[in-house]
Amino acid sequence: MGVLVDTVTIENDGPLFFIAGPCVLEDEIMALEVASELKRLSIDNNIIVIFKSSYDKANRTSINSFRGPGIDKGIMILEKIKAETGLPLLTDVHHHDEVLKIKDIADIIQIPAFLCRQTDLLISAGSTGKAINVKKGQFLSPWDMKNVVEKIESTLNNNILLTERGTMFGYNNLVVDMRSIQIMKSFGYPVVFDATHSVQLPGGVGYASGGQREFVSTLARAAVASGSNGIFMEIHPDPSKALSDKDTQIPLIEVGSLIKELTALSNYVRMLN
Repeated sequence: MGVLVDTVTIENDGPLFFIAGPCVLEDEIMALEVASELKRLSIDNNIIVIFKSSYDKANRTSINSFRGPGIDKGIMILEKIKAETGLPLLTDVHHHDEVLKIKDIADIIQIPAFLCRQTDLLISAGSTGKAINVKKGQFLSPWDMKNVVEKIESTLNNNILLTERGTMFGYNNLVVDMRSIQIMKSFGYPVVFDATHSVQLPGGVGYASGGQREFVSTLARAAVASGSNGIFMEIHPDPSKALSDKDTQIPLIEVGSLIKELTALSNYVRMLN
C-alpha cells in the first residue's frame, strides 16, 4: 500500500528511502547544515530523504537533560528547512494538542515508541490525513502493532508507516528481532528500521542513555536484507557535542557512504525478489 508523503509516494515494493536528521533541534544553523547535506545526498543518489528532528524530547532520562527549543520555535526552524531545501519533514508529537500545531508543517507525524498505544494521540494524528509513522514500543511484540494500525485506520487514514526500534532485553539494553520487519509488513504498510535508536542502551549511563554506534551499520544492513522499506537514522555534525543521544548519532561526514552502501544492498535484494 502506497503512503503519500508530501509530493512522493512510498511503496511497499519501492526503492529504499531514508528518514534522517539530528535527534533534536539544537539550533537553526546546525539543523540547516544537516538538512542541506541530506538534500545534496538525495539528489546525487536519486533517493527519497525525509528530514527528521524533534522540537521537544519529552522522555529524556534526566530532568536536567536538554529537551529542545519547544514547539513554537521548533516550527519556525522546520519551516525554514522546508523552504530552503524542499525536503519532506518528520517530527514527533507527545500530546494530541500538539497535533493541531504541527499538522500544517509536518509531512509525517511521528508517534514516539513510549506513546504508541495512546489511543487519543493516534486518533488525533490519524484524523489529520497526514502520513503517520509509529515507532514500535520497546515493550511490544511486532504482532501487537496490528492493534495500533487499526486505531489509525479507524480515522480512514491509510498513510501509515511502522518503525522497528528494538525490544528491551533485560535492563539498559535492547535487542532487534529482524522477524519483526516481515511481521509488521504483513499488515500491508511499509516498515522502517530505526538504525540508531536500536543500538541505544536506555539509561545506560545513569543520567542519560548510552549506546553502541559501532553496530549501526551492521543492524542497518541486516534490516535492509530482511526487507525493510526505509532506514531511520539520527545524524549530527559532531556527535561528541550533541545535546541528545551523543553515543548513537552518526557523524554527518559518514552518512553519504552508508546511504550508498544500503541503497546498493536494497537494490540487490529487490532484484532477487
